[in-house]
Amino acid sequence: MGHKRGMAESAIVAPNATEISVTDLSSALRRTLEDRFAYVRVRGEISGYRGPHSSGHVYFCLKDAGARLDAVIWRTTFLRMRIKPEEGLEVVATGKITTFANKSSYQLVVESIAPAGVGALMALLEARRRALAAEGLFDPARKRSLPYLPRVVGVVTSPTGAVIRDILHRLADRFPVHVIVWPVRVQGETSAAEVARAIDGFNALEPGGRIPRPDLLIVARGGGSLEDLWSFNEEIVVRAAFESRIPLISAVGHETDWTLVDHVADIRAPTPTAAAELSVPVRSELLARLADLDGRGRGAMLRLGQRRRGDLRALIRALPSGEAMLAGPRQRVDQARTAIGARARKGFDARALGLALLSRRLARHSPRAQAATLRERFRALEQRLARGGVGLTQRFREALAQATNAEAREGRRDAQRRVDRLAAAKKRWSATLAAEWRRTRERASAAPILEGRLRRAFRDAVLRRRAALIAVAQVLGAVGYRNVLARGFALVRNQKGVPLRRAAEIGVPQILHIEFFDGEVAATAGAKRPLTRAARRRRDNDEQQSLF
Repeated sequence: MGHKRGMAESAIVAPNATEISVTDLSSALRRTLEDRFAYVRVRGEISGYRGPHSSGHVYFCLKDAGARLDAVIWRTTFLRMRIKPEEGLEVVATGKITTFANKSSYQLVVESIAPAGVGALMALLEARRRALAAEGLFDPARKRSLPYLPRVVGVVTSPTGAVIRDILHRLADRFPVHVIVWPVRVQGETSAAEVARAIDGFNALEPGGRIPRPDLLIVARGGGSLEDLWSFNEEIVVRAAFESRIPLISAVGHETDWTLVDHVADIRAPTPTAAAELSVPVRSELLARLADLDGRGRGAMLRLGQRRRGDLRALIRALPSGEAMLAGPRQRVDQARTAIGARARKGFDARALGLALLSRRLARHSPRAQAATLRERFRALEQRLARGGVGLTQRFREALAQATNAEAREGRRDAQRRVDRLAAAKKRWSATLAAEWRRTRERASAAPILEGRLRRAFRDAVLRRRAALIAVAQVLGAVGYRNVLARGFALVRNQKGVPLRRAAEIGVPQILHIEFFDGEVAATAGAKRPLTRAARRRRDNDEQQSLF
């Protein structure tokens, strides 16, 4: 009865309450939470972290043993964070509480994250070290040796701290070199990105450019807590040091401080001052060492010269004198010169005698000589004809006188017969002399024709001999070995000048004379005996059979 009365009273009172919308109620709750919890620090374990969303925002949960709180990190805040969220990491998240009206839930808008104590930070550092080591970033085999004397040293550090002054002062004391400082923040949210950009920037410099590319890099920072040195444990810095093509020295913190950059660097220096000492040698010690090496080198050269001078004197005493060595060859040269002179004179004399004989024969058979001989014979015949005519006339007169006397004595008849015989004899003699004179005159008139024929015959004979000589020269050039040498072959002779036609004729070792088309060189057969043609054929057959 009482229950029914309470329900009736509620139904009567309810219509008097102010009605609000769901949106207004959600807004009122949101303002209440944001005003009450505008700045909170929440400690818990990260759960449900899957990396940045496609929008760039990050969503995860913070939980402990009794509760669970949704959290969100906006994209711009996430990019500025030095410590990134990781699954299972216990952190202290700083931010404000707000609501998400679409789901009637509340969440923490995170503005910064810090590991929950040194133990958690060390656990994060150890997990990151194991992950990078598994990728091979800390492999000792990839570490490089430092240049002995770099010309340019690049330093990545803060330009206002004591570290850069210590490095510059130590370099100036040991060996002054060109130093290029890339200023960066060594602590804070943006320090890791600045250090990575500095390492990449030094590697991007062109050798020989306006800004010289360093031969060595030093990444340095003074001592501090684990949180202060955390920038040098970031993955972006470690990967930049790993990808550096320039040798790198890590000098972060004091001797007892260790960071991940120390593991990936080529050399780890305990302090920035020690990094400067590792970079360059001591100039005075280097000069002293060079002076000592120079003195030792001069002494060694002096001792070597004295030893070689002594060896040369011993060889000079053992070797025969130059006159004695040249006496035999000189005598052979004199004998050869005498023999060559005698043979040359004998040959010249024989050639001169043969030439004289040929000249005389040629003179006798020349057209001029034959024409002169014919002219002499013609004049002799003329003289004989003249003398014969006079003698014949005289004899005719004498015979006529005798015939006259005989006629007187013996009678006219016998005298007439003698006169007739003498007349017939004179006529025959005259006819014979006239015929001989005509033949001689014809031969004399034919002398120029014979001379021309002889000249043409001599010229034809010379042309035939020249053509035959050219043909013989062509045949000699075709079958001669020099044309073969011009095609890329070589002629091998032994010390006596005898050609070697087979590989088996070559002894080991043996001095060979190899003649090419443009000259001759000397060579020595090696210890390995050359293969004969049959052996090379067997070797080629074996190699071809091995293919199958």
